[in-house]
Amino acid sequence: MSGVDPLSRVRVVLVGTSHPGNIGSAARAMKTMGLTRLVLIAPRAFPHPEADSLASGAADLLAVARVCATLEEGIGDAALAVGFSARHRNLSLPELDVRAAAGLIVTEAQRGEVALVFGTESVGLSNEDLMKCQRCAWIPTSDAYGSLNLAAAVQVAAYELHIAASGGGSRQTEAGFAAASLEEVEAFYAHLEQNLTQAGFLDPAQPRRLMERLRRLFGRARLEREEINILRGILTAWDGMGRRR
Repeated sequence: MSGVDPLSRVRVVLVGTSHPGNIGSAARAMKTMGLTRLVLIAPRAFPHPEADSLASGAADLLAVARVCATLEEGIGDAALAVGFSARHRNLSLPELDVRAAAGLIVTEAQRGEVALVFGTESVGLSNEDLMKCQRCAWIPTSDAYGSLNLAAAVQVAAYELHIAASGGGSRQTEAGFAAASLEEVEAFYAHLEQNLTQAGFLDPAQPRRLMERLRRLFGRARLEREEINILRGILTAWDGMGRRR
């Protein structure tokens, strides 16, 4: 492994958390496993005394927690975002169990920033938010009852990351160039969609999940920054050809 601690590049992102106690409990769960970076997307109540109380020794994480208005802002500079979902979604998004996801995250964190994204206590992540991620992770539970508390889910994910980062199942770093950030990938998708629409290949009135499937395709590829630049250059060249015609 490289000299960089992969956990230092991992952030836990909580979207729309309703109960401040869950924020504090999640911070405590993170700190026990070596995670220190917490991002809160539009929390209902924060800062809050209940969050401080349940953090129980992890108040320092709350003190430096980043609060953002949107998920895009919270994960935009990351190279990989993994959304956690308790149920199977009918989405074109690769799914991994939490242990496999931890191995991938540790590997990717040696290349760039990684975000673990958790949804609200009541309904989890929306499909729209989940599609902003590149992988979907799930925690195996009992068939009879599979509902995990938000902080408990963070604890399980943090534990698996700690084990993977300490050598218990982590993968070797792949040599390569810098991974593209999610901001760069999203800009590419917007450019691609515009290009396909102008070419008549994509009908905005009947998109037929085309962009969703293309996201899955390029998400599997784990695009590097140089590759994004090449793809954007190709799209720009096609734009120029269309204008000349």
